[in-house]
Amino acid sequence: MNAPAIQVQNLTKTYRVPIRPEGLSASLKSLLRPRYSEVTAVTDLSFSIESGAMVGLIGPNGAGKTTTLKMLSGLLHPSTGTGTVAGQVPWQRHPDYLRCISMVMGNKSQMLWDIPPMDSFRVLSEVYAVPPAEFRRTLDELIALLDMQELLTKPVRTLSLGERMKCELTASLLHRPTVLFLDEPTLGLDVSMQLRLRRFLAEYNQRSGVTIILTSHYMADVLALCPRVILIHHGRLLYDGELNGLAHKLLPFKMLRITLGSETVSPENLPPLPPGAEVAEIESNVLTLRVPRQDAPAITARLLQTLPVADLTVEDPPIEAVIDQIYTEGAA
Repeated sequence: MNAPAIQVQNLTKTYRVPIRPEGLSASLKSLLRPRYSEVTAVTDLSFSIESGAMVGLIGPNGAGKTTTLKMLSGLLHPSTGTGTVAGQVPWQRHPDYLRCISMVMGNKSQMLWDIPPMDSFRVLSEVYAVPPAEFRRTLDELIALLDMQELLTKPVRTLSLGERMKCELTASLLHRPTVLFLDEPTLGLDVSMQLRLRRFLAEYNQRSGVTIILTSHYMADVLALCPRVILIHHGRLLYDGELNGLAHKLLPFKMLRITLGSETVSPENLPPLPPGAEVAEIESNVLTLRVPRQDAPAITARLLQTLPVADLTVEDPPIEAVIDQIYTEGAA
């Protein structure tokens, strides 16, 4: 059995943050007697990812997603814990390790602003010691996949945000990394460009077998690309498993969608409902109820007996609703 591409155990990162009171006298005192507080961004995080997988790392703002990626890429040293990526310890930053990973951050750029992308690509091929024939072959493949031939000779500052992201992905993949970290890669892109980049990532993952960890606040990215998600909340692991199992694990209710023949329903003329059934939405003659998961069979049977039901479906809450609730609680 092959070793996991990524494996971390009890990973924790604590920052020492200076406390600086307002006011001139307090600021002067802080220079002589500085005070600090400790902020824990990631706590006791453990997971493993098999080679070639595409996994979503999700959570509300401040959950510790970017800190986790920075530790896995070697940009940060953890306070405690162990981990390996591609068989090596990331924060040792061995040259062999740096050659087998890449990281794309939606709000950062590695492209030089005033020169064409092609010049940056050539510089990166020298940095990573990519043989000329391999460089040309890889570049041609990426150009075809991303449809970016016309972008190669334009200064980066003249490109749109979507065009620049194409170039960022190309620059990150020129040395054919085996592990790719993507931090908000579709940030700020329009819907059409988001769709095109998702298609590219899915196809490139299938072609190359690269292992990908993706963070994104656009749930469409996660739904389209990541069959497995790792959810962290306040720096702790909250869920690790199939995306489809997220609702069952975190929200203890089902959604009943009932069509009541030709009768129009409104908040004023609601039919009698069984205990535990909560109205989530009313639209014409369609009534959507939220019911406790364990009571769904009994409530469904009761509704079929007491209401003129033309159609009834039982569903898990949409993934977007699950994530929205978690993010809302995270921001509270």
